[in-house]
Amino acid sequence: MPEAAPNRGRPRDAARDRALLDATLAVLAESGYGGLTTTAVAARAKVSTATLYRRWSSKEDLVIAAASTYIRDLKTPPGTGTLEGDLRAVLQDKAAALTGESGRLMRALVGEAAHNAALAEALTTAFVTPLRRRVEEIVRSAVHRGEIAPPEDADLLGDLVIGPMVSRFLLTSVPPDQVDEPAAARTADRLLPFLLRALGSDGCR
Repeated sequence: MPEAAPNRGRPRDAARDRALLDATLAVLAESGYGGLTTTAVAARAKVSTATLYRRWSSKEDLVIAAASTYIRDLKTPPGTGTLEGDLRAVLQDKAAALTGESGRLMRALVGEAAHNAALAEALTTAFVTPLRRRVEEIVRSAVHRGEIAPPEDADLLGDLVIGPMVSRFLLTSVPPDQVDEPAAARTADRLLPFLLRALGSDGCR
């Protein structure tokens, strides 16, 4: 019986992969997508460009991987048992995210995504789709508890969170790192009554 062929090459180093992805986010925040180079990312991660290219074949692939990895690190807020509490939690969570690393990443990519289908799909997968699903889950739970009637156009509910958040924190002249967390939380609380009214909740004030 022939011997098994030996393994060729060394296994991927997960720590080195993460260092490269973190470096990608850092360079994006500093230089934007247009200014990002694989040389700069490799230097920030303290590896060779050959090491980077063994993992990702292009700048675009690297950025997509960084966006996908970052969203996997974000935690879903636990349920509070009420529609108002759940919506407040998700609004505050997204306000905090968009004034932190997530906001810097989206600000760096949103312009490029307008004419880059792969990046647009990555942003949708990483940021938009999970938020839409979370809001749909919140609303289904509220309907099940009898807090609200089943809403029409349920597929648009997540956009009622995404739209104001993106407008408030990304499409303004104030950089995300100049908006502190208390200010972001206050903005989330100001948006909450509008979202509750859109859902026909009696709890809105």
